[in-house]
Amino acid sequence: MKRYVIYRRVSTEEQGKSGLGLEAQHRDIALFLENFSEEPYEVIGEFEDHLSGKHDERPQLAAALELVRKTGAELLVAKLDRLSRKVSFIATLMDDPKVKLRVASMPSADKFQLHIYAALAEQEREFISARTKAALAEAKAKGVKLGGLRDKTMKRNEVVKANARARAEKVAQTVQPLRAQGASLRQIAEALNASGVPTARGGRWQASQVKRVLERLQAVG
Repeated sequence: MKRYVIYRRVSTEEQGKSGLGLEAQHRDIALFLENFSEEPYEVIGEFEDHLSGKHDERPQLAAALELVRKTGAELLVAKLDRLSRKVSFIATLMDDPKVKLRVASMPSADKFQLHIYAALAEQEREFISARTKAALAEAKAKGVKLGGLRDKTMKRNEVVKANARARAEKVAQTVQPLRAQGASLRQIAEALNASGVPTARGGRWQASQVKRVLERLQAVG
């Protein structure tokens, strides 16, 4: 039987970006398992980090890799940059004889192709960073007040946070009592879905979203 250890990662800044959120990762992994995995298969572990891909020290990734090396299962990620944004980190991992890597969005890619993709993605990020710095320097030379742009961004972020808190408070009467009774995050998500309560984007609830709601309610409380 084919066995998988699933790893997902998202940073605070990426939560709302299309294609990078946890919902999208859940979707891509589910599509891979349904359409591209060998049958039968078993998911023996799921791990999730809420940290930037620039950091190599990620406790949940370390735990996922430990389970992979121990059991011989394959590490399954939605996209390669969910594993890391550093080509050196990915290359080192692929050189590990005890680690087998599968990427849901590239179901047929071999190690060589994954390595090339990681290198090209890193070059693209470096170019985008250089282009952004050049644009900011040019704007500053023309007398544009960059601080004003940052202030607008901060205000927009505050509005986003306020909306998130308001949405959390709307489901508080369902989420908090269930949690107090010992219900798991997944069970609470299933209860919200069964009640027809949509997420902010109109989708179905996942355990990770319930966790964020509880954290926001705790912060407000």
